[in-house]
Amino acid sequence: MAKDRFHNVVRTALEKEGWKITADPYEINLDDVDFEIDLAAEQLLAAEREGRKIAVEIKSFISPSNISEFHTALGQFLNYRDALAKIEPERQLYLAVRTPIYESFFQRRFIASAVERYQLRLVTYDVEREAVHQWL
Repeated sequence: MAKDRFHNVVRTALEKEGWKITADPYEINLDDVDFEIDLAAEQLLAAEREGRKIAVEIKSFISPSNISEFHTALGQFLNYRDALAKIEPERQLYLAVRTPIYESFFQRRFIASAVERYQLRLVTYDVEREAVHQWL
């Protein structure tokens, strides 16, 4: 599967925040279905002795139709989250989107209500700085 246009930007941004990339891509096989999430990462928290685990699906939103990309991203997110809940429930799934897309498209009422309804975890990133902007 082809990597997202901003795959390496997000990988670098996570590494700058102290995340250790443990899989690129993170492949899952569940009930004879293969899933491929863009990244898996772990972070050892200094205050705790247990590690925090995440999986990140990266979406660029560069096609002519943001709503079409959102439909795809939401479907993937829900399927991946269900699969993770069965095989690795401690790993939290995030959808990575560029900050300008979050600040425009994701603020539309319908999109914002879908994000809330389906409890999407978002991480926004800055392409130029190759940095995480926000964890939501």
